[in-house]
Parts: sequence; C-alpha cells; structure tokens
Amino acid sequence: MPTTLYIDADACPVKDEAVRVAERHGLEIVFVSNTWMRLLEGPLIKRIVVSDGPDAADNWIAEHATNGDIVVTADIPLAARCLKSGARVIGPTGKPFTEANIGQALSMREFSRHLRETGESKGYNASFTRQDRSRFLQALENAVQAARLRRRHDFAGLQRRLRTATAR
Repeated sequence: MPTTLYIDADACPVKDEAVRVAERHGLEIVFVSNTWMRLLEGPLIKRIVVSDGPDAADNWIAEHATNGDIVVTADIPLAARCLKSGARVIGPTGKPFTEANIGQALSMREFSRHLRETGESKGYNASFTRQDRSRFLQALENAVQAARLRRRHDFAGLQRRLRTATAR
C-alpha cells in the first residue's frame, strides 16, 4: 500500500507546504476537517468533512491512518493514537512525535492545562515562524523518505517469506 499523508486541517498552518511535498512524491493527501475549507485542488488531494462533534476529525484520522502513513497534527492525543497504529506523526512546526517522546508531550499538555485552569498561565502559544515552516518541510521530507524506505524493506521481507513458503 502506498503512503498516505493525513492532515488535521482545521487549524493547520502548513497545508500548502504539505501539498507541495505530497505532489513532489506522488502521495495521496487527505485533509480532514469539521468544516468545508478552500484548498488546493488536484488528483491526489482529497477532502473529508466530518460531523461537527468533538474530536470527529481526530477520530476519522485515527481510524484511517495505518502503518507507513504520515499524519500532520498539533493534537497530542491524536498523535499518540496514530503512533499506536504505526503511522509517523509530525507537528506543524516540524517536531516529530515518536514513541520515545509522546509520553512527555502528553504529560506537558496536561501540566499546561492545569496551569491554565489554576490561572498560573494565560496559555499563549508562540507565533508560527518562517523557521517553523522550514523545519516542517524538512521533517515532512524526512518522514516521506523514511516511510518509503520502510515500505520497501517490508515488501522485500514479504517477498522473501513468499519465496520460502513456495519453495517448501
């Protein structure tokens, strides 16, 4: 199966960049959102508008992303769910979510929520910068290359197993 790029699109600041990378590599790209939005058009671009329920877009992405796919999201719980299914996950600032760092990211999310609830933090997010955009492009390129390598490796292993099975 080819790699699919899933975008948690509602608040994603790197939609155009993701399309450029997907088109360069011939990857299907699926934008998932709660509302219709204007997006670039193309044969590899799909738009999914889910119901307006809480986490509906997250649930759709988590149910469809599989081993070898790439997910772009800033939503840490969604990132954790996609990692469990074997997908690679990148934040819009280029930070990859991995099995090694997702636990800390979830803990920091909860800690920040607690600080906001107690009034000790206003919860301001840093503005999105040109450097973030550049880091995202590099991280997505790296993820695409790694996914392709992994799929090739998985395919070669499958071929070896099939040859061994038919030789018996």
